[in-house]
Amino acid sequence: MKVEQIYTGCLSQGAYYIESNGEAAIIDPLREVTPYIEKAKKSKATIKYIFETHFHADFVSGHVTLAKETGATIVYGPQAKTGFDALIAKDQQEFKIGAVTLTVLHTPGHTMESTTYLLRNEKNKDIAIFSGDTLFLGDVGRPDLAQKAADLTQEDLAGILYDSLRKKIMPLADDVLVYPAHGAGSACGKNLSKETVGTLGEQKKTNYALRADMTKEEFIKEVTDGLLPPPQYFPLNVKMNKEGYEDIQTVLASGTRPLSPEAFEVAANETGSIILDVRHQDDFARAHIPQSIFIGIDGGFAPWVGALIGDVQQPLLLITPEGREEETVTRLARVGFDNTLGYLEGGIEAWKKANKAVDTVDGIEAAELDPLLKDEKNLVFDVRKPGEYLSEHLLDATNTPLDYLNDHMSEFPTAAPFYIHCAGGYRSMIAASILKSRGIHNLIDVKGGFASIKKAGIKVSDYVCPSTL
Repeated sequence: MKVEQIYTGCLSQGAYYIESNGEAAIIDPLREVTPYIEKAKKSKATIKYIFETHFHADFVSGHVTLAKETGATIVYGPQAKTGFDALIAKDQQEFKIGAVTLTVLHTPGHTMESTTYLLRNEKNKDIAIFSGDTLFLGDVGRPDLAQKAADLTQEDLAGILYDSLRKKIMPLADDVLVYPAHGAGSACGKNLSKETVGTLGEQKKTNYALRADMTKEEFIKEVTDGLLPPPQYFPLNVKMNKEGYEDIQTVLASGTRPLSPEAFEVAANETGSIILDVRHQDDFARAHIPQSIFIGIDGGFAPWVGALIGDVQQPLLLITPEGREEETVTRLARVGFDNTLGYLEGGIEAWKKANKAVDTVDGIEAAELDPLLKDEKNLVFDVRKPGEYLSEHLLDATNTPLDYLNDHMSEFPTAAPFYIHCAGGYRSMIAASILKSRGIHNLIDVKGGFASIKKAGIKVSDYVCPSTL
């Protein structure tokens, strides 16, 4: 028996490859399915099943394409309804993969079709659970994503999740491995661990949601407390996962079309495309196409695109580092952004050689900021998350989280210079690009963000451990 976690850090997502005696199963595959197919070919195994733990909201799964390519059966748990051929399993139904068995444990609560798969070896010993978004390491899945579709409140779903955990998962042995769908960085939970594999016994000791003496009322309160609104692209990804989607090769063919500066400009004007610049933030600051949006490929790229652009149908035109065009289109497609129309051939240098207009972002070193803070007219805006800001911040800075920048537009001055920063410089450059696209050009980015501010010895608030907030 072979069990392999295939973890994608930029999405904080874990897919799984299980193999036994020449048969294989994939759990929660990503949209680009070639790696799974190649893995099975290398082992001379046949992919028999594709198991989905639920309708994912934060990424588009590869189930439809993988089934088409391999003939494998797509399996969902009870209550799932799909727009394509799938086997809707019953609770406790068993599936053989070679000499091992996967048993369906219906664990609703995160969503109503949410299912955990229990792996047993050839001796019928419980080995591991693939818990999807039902149980993470350190947390459980948020119960507010399916409430509209199921006509349930988040409190109703939290109560259902409480029962699922205690009836289906907590009775299992402590040595059972826990393989979740996500780790730290995912918006599908509040307090996920950086670890991506653990044991159920460890979770029973350390995961607040599995506390043995916890009442249902306490669970509901703790699980729902402090939930931030989900990113706006989540329901659109759910829709694609339920109904199906275009083959990724078609998306790649469109998105990797090279466009001359002239053709790029025409396409932008005629299609209403957002120009998405995915280079490094320093390159964007030095020169970029006016009104383009920066979200760097080497940061939390796809989730930020989903959170800030939102509409997966929005046409996109790309500025990419040389040779990374296909990677960019692929990573956009992972979160459902399929309407990429091409990229600027030759990049920003070709744009400048064509005598097209460019813009810049003014920046300042953190050490230069210190004397400026003595003048109370000099405003500073911190675009980190509320928890980061509350933990430690510049004394007179205003928190305008990047996730909800649109809600804070009226707070930014439109004439006097002001300063923006994040933790390290990535998010503040995203904010700068958005502000400039809205006609606010009087901003100055603090290079290196809060890390540089602290290194420069500038006075900040007393530190508060995030766990005590």
